[in-house]
Amino acid sequence: MALPETGFMRLPEVLAVFPVGKSTWYLNIRKGLYPKPIKISKRCSAWRAEDIRKLIESSVARGQDD
Repeated sequence: MALPETGFMRLPEVLAVFPVGKSTWYLNIRKGLYPKPIKISKRCSAWRAEDIRKLIESSVARGQDD
């Protein structure tokens, strides 16, 4: 799956490009390490593609520093 330039991504799309488990994903949101979701409706949340792109870029940069 390709990461879109802009727009919103639902959780399965996010986890397809940033492969961690759901539990780990939500744990790291609570820790402030991953971006918080945006409520689209009462029962629907999504993440901005730009925020996911930044997360991936920062993860790669941290990996290069090790």
